[in-house]
Amino acid sequence: MMTFTDQTPVREIVVANPSAVEILEQAGVDYCCGGEKSLADACNAAGVSLAEIAARLHQNGTKPAPDADWSIAPLARLAAYIVEKHHGYVRGAIQRLQPLLAKVRGKHGANHPELAGIESLFQDVSREMTQHMQKEEYILFPYIEEIERAAHTRSPMPPPPFGTVRHPIRMMMDEHDAAAAIVKEIRSRSSAYAPPADACMSFQAAYRELHTFETDLHQHVHLENNILFPRAIEMEDSLV
Repeated sequence: MMTFTDQTPVREIVVANPSAVEILEQAGVDYCCGGEKSLADACNAAGVSLAEIAARLHQNGTKPAPDADWSIAPLARLAAYIVEKHHGYVRGAIQRLQPLLAKVRGKHGANHPELAGIESLFQDVSREMTQHMQKEEYILFPYIEEIERAAHTRSPMPPPPFGTVRHPIRMMMDEHDAAAAIVKEIRSRSSAYAPPADACMSFQAAYRELHTFETDLHQHVHLENNILFPRAIEMEDSLV
């Protein structure tokens, strides 16, 4: 495990030790959209003990990354992994959850009016993520692959229409923030995905899937905000 202090940015901790993600996720500490915050500030924002989280991170030790060391793997490979694992998950979850939430709201909405708002919010984040993933797959990720190819072959690149990769990356990061805010509101309205006493099996399944959707979003954004995007910017700068 890397040496860190309470002022180390959270993103540096999770990039150095991917297994730290599980600890921070369970504690509700933001390591994705707010990855630039210090560990102290991130713990404070989550309302959890800095000392406890730091101790757990130290005790966790260094474990191998579950899939690869994305801090050094080819950018094209990381982008393909994001599309296959996370974009694929999101599209499947949308297909499962939209009809499930409609069913649960139809059956339990009279006694649980929060379900209408949760369903509407999920429709919002579904639209946001569908458009977001298309922009990444058809515009940003192919350009990042071109950057990597040019860097490896030491060949010049034609200037992109958006000037620099920083511009679409900034847009994608803003969209990450927007999606995370919607999911945070879903968490709040669902009482942190805790089904009520009268919840049927479908109600319980919907909340479990929403919780999984949130966890996947955090991991998805972490790989982009904290690893893929900074490495792409650094590689583009090396070509100037």
